[in-house]
Amino acid sequence: MECPHLSSSVCITPDSAKFPNGSPSSWCCSVCRSNKSPWVCLTCSSVHCGRYVNGHAKKHYEDAQVPLANHKKSEKQDKPQHTVCMDCSSYSTYCYRCDDFVVNDTKLGLVQKVREHLQNLENSAFTADRHRKRKLLENSSLNTKLLKVNGSTTGICATGLRNLGNTCFMNAILQSLSNIEQFCCYFKELPAVELRNGKTAGRRTYHTRSQGDNNVSLVEEFRKTLCALWQGSQTAFSPESLFYVVWKIMPNFRGYQQQDAHEFMRYLLDHLHLELQGGFNGVSRSAILQENSALSGSNKCCMKGIYKTNSLETERKENGASTVVTAIFGGILQNEVNCLICGTESRKFDPFLDLSLDIPSQFRNKRSKNQENGPVCSLRDCLRSFTDLEELDETELYMCHKCKKKQKSTKKFWIQKLPKVLCLHLKRFHWTAYLRNKVDTYVEFPLRGLDMKCYLLEPENSGPESCLYDLAAVVVHHGSGVGSGHYTAYATHEGRWFHFNDSTVTLTDEDTVVKAKAYILFYVERQAKAGSDKL
Repeated sequence: MECPHLSSSVCITPDSAKFPNGSPSSWCCSVCRSNKSPWVCLTCSSVHCGRYVNGHAKKHYEDAQVPLANHKKSEKQDKPQHTVCMDCSSYSTYCYRCDDFVVNDTKLGLVQKVREHLQNLENSAFTADRHRKRKLLENSSLNTKLLKVNGSTTGICATGLRNLGNTCFMNAILQSLSNIEQFCCYFKELPAVELRNGKTAGRRTYHTRSQGDNNVSLVEEFRKTLCALWQGSQTAFSPESLFYVVWKIMPNFRGYQQQDAHEFMRYLLDHLHLELQGGFNGVSRSAILQENSALSGSNKCCMKGIYKTNSLETERKENGASTVVTAIFGGILQNEVNCLICGTESRKFDPFLDLSLDIPSQFRNKRSKNQENGPVCSLRDCLRSFTDLEELDETELYMCHKCKKKQKSTKKFWIQKLPKVLCLHLKRFHWTAYLRNKVDTYVEFPLRGLDMKCYLLEPENSGPESCLYDLAAVVVHHGSGVGSGHYTAYATHEGRWFHFNDSTVTLTDEDTVVKAKAYILFYVERQAKAGSDKL
């Protein structure tokens, strides 16, 4: 939002003498000495912890207002206000008087100058510390030893993603996709192509993401980001070049405000698919299609007609080429609509890359797993609600071709073809008359053996193991609203579970994963014959 308080609140200029030593992301609160969620006041440069720690940054703002209560209005306006602060990790700016994140700047661009200065301090500290950490990495066993960072146990081989200003929504999706082996390996094995030459090749500074040439490739930057993860050469990678391309080709994601991770995932997969269809980086379309043929198989029918996503409707040419995106994530739904007046049945096939599931209304007031009043909502309840027969309401009357007018009808979904990777999105955000609410209900989900056979149109034609899925990754939204809060991800890699929280990656266990309030679940089709534990 456009904040009107910047001119009276932003008084500091980039000067290292005014800031503490070390990297800004590890600065300590001047009151409680906590190094979690540090915020710097843009009026006096003091550092305090965020509201989800001990709330001293907010208290600093509130204390600054008390002495002004007895002053006249004119005097109050002249005195600097400690209302605006900056997150020392993500560099996003927040105004306590507006109670919202800030997207504008002062006439002199002071907010952006402070942001760049903090980033330079962070990069300098990171570079100085990198050599020491690399030695520890090289001398440790990837399989048995772990590295202690800020008191937490971090998997050595895992690489975090730096937050570039409320980009946790992007980081959570990237980390999840990087742990879907078949999908990730395809991009990592693509040939590298440099798009830019000279001193600025491959480099984008923080303030120039919305500028520059149009010769960008989402596939290329996505490939580079995936290659940087899981190589164990650094503790955190900055996906600036990828985010620059996202800003160029996805205008909806420009700015520093929080975005919906599911919406970003749909846009990302859609644009990757389109770029792979048309050729990229000098690689011909025929060469890409030939490389995709082994993965695609019978998936070409997925792209017939119109393919619609929740966030983007893209017209596809009939018999459009399949890519690794549709070959791995693509499935097909059969949509049956029956007229309740004449009984006429209408069927159509809808391709999908993920399924958006409602949390049944009877569970929406349950806020924890162990509440005593009533059963716990399960993923099976959500799938059953999605596929069960339902009567369409008055706003969704069906145009019956036999009756020649809109009539009451019923609708039912069947899964005609399951994908290799089943992506399930739990619809936690619902619009009301005035705002968008979050459904905070815990949904129980299995780590192994999700059985999708009972939702198939023709289950008798599927093999005994072809409908079983094992969990690969989970995206979690922490907070109360879609425009706020924080995203993290859990993912399994070589038999171990990791928690990805931007630049921090920690080893975790299955008990922690199953307790998460999932937002997006990625299930991978089981290949080998395994146990019989099912949903």
